[in-house]
Amino acid sequence: MDWVKTVCLVLWVFTFNSVADDLKEHALKLMTDTPLIDGHNDLPWQMKSLFNNQLNTVDLYKLNSTHTNIPKIKEGHISAQFWAAYVPCNTQYKDAVRQTLEQIDVIHRMCHKYPEVFKFATSSQDILDAFEQNKTASLIGVEGGHSIDSSLGTLRTMYQLGVRYLTITHSCNTPWADNWLVDTGSEPEAHGGLSDFGKQVIREMNRIGMLIDLSHVSEKVMNQVLDISEAPVIFSHSSAYSICNHKRNVPDDVLMRLVSATLTHVHFHIHKAYVLLAGSSIIGFGGDYDGVPRVPDGLEDVSKYPDLVAELLSRKWSDEEIRGALGRNLLRVFREVEEVRDHQNGTKPDDILIPFKEVQNSCRTDFGYQYASSSTCIQSFYPVVLVLTLLNKLL
Repeated sequence: MDWVKTVCLVLWVFTFNSVADDLKEHALKLMTDTPLIDGHNDLPWQMKSLFNNQLNTVDLYKLNSTHTNIPKIKEGHISAQFWAAYVPCNTQYKDAVRQTLEQIDVIHRMCHKYPEVFKFATSSQDILDAFEQNKTASLIGVEGGHSIDSSLGTLRTMYQLGVRYLTITHSCNTPWADNWLVDTGSEPEAHGGLSDFGKQVIREMNRIGMLIDLSHVSEKVMNQVLDISEAPVIFSHSSAYSICNHKRNVPDDVLMRLVSATLTHVHFHIHKAYVLLAGSSIIGFGGDYDGVPRVPDGLEDVSKYPDLVAELLSRKWSDEEIRGALGRNLLRVFREVEEVRDHQNGTKPDDILIPFKEVQNSCRTDFGYQYASSSTCIQSFYPVVLVLTLLNKLL
């Protein structure tokens, strides 16, 4: 009987491997006719933290200390990538804009250094064009509203530099929006969601055609943005709260509001419950690779996306559901954002500044505000200058 058990075991292993191979082959076939668009990757921050953005010293073909390199991108069949231009919250009120511009610059330089791999992209059509050329469309998302320093002019300038989404907050409140930590009770609520200026930011993003990313924001911000925005929004790297009880994730009531309106790029937690609850049209991929300290077994780096698609097939996802999650859902949302922009063509830019009292700090200038025309930093030196002048006269 032992030989019978051995034969059965061999047959079972053979059958299992055969099914797995068939699923992988099916997954790769789907990925050759539909572009895989990943909503969030932090490789640019690794360039900053590991190499101080000295890209000339880095070979992305050989780099092995990150989740992402060129061979892994090719093996993962990533057709389009939103690269995160991220800088930490402790740059807020300091040099966040400069630091963010440097991250935007390093993304551009990645494209220039490897034109055979990356094609810089700023539109839904650019993604399709890159797919036809067998290149990875490279788009920019700025991760954190602190990066615009409460300036609509800075927002518009970043759009001109190619930024196509802004994550409204990271893990800190801005002077105009509350972040997810408010919902944990670890940070105080500052604005009840969005301030009046925060609502201006949302409307201006609609006007210029920038995707609104609600990953990292408080629940109140999620709902207020859904009330205000004329364009669909995204969660570039979030999961379902009912599956993973973490306040960074999206609660069911918000998910229900997303139907036919927005897109959730799921941070590894692509789950059938999403489809059952709100429909497959809201699903996308957003791995947050190179921005997380650990990843699930079997999804160690960006090369593993075909295995993820094969797993979805094994869970009875249809080809159409998978094509939607791969990229069609995001392309639909992107086009709708562009349509809202085009519809508002001719609408004047919002040039109303945030009230100075809402952003005042020790070294922020107040030029442009009617009641004053100097720097609070300079004002703080006036008594010292006066004393020195008097001493000079006495001497």
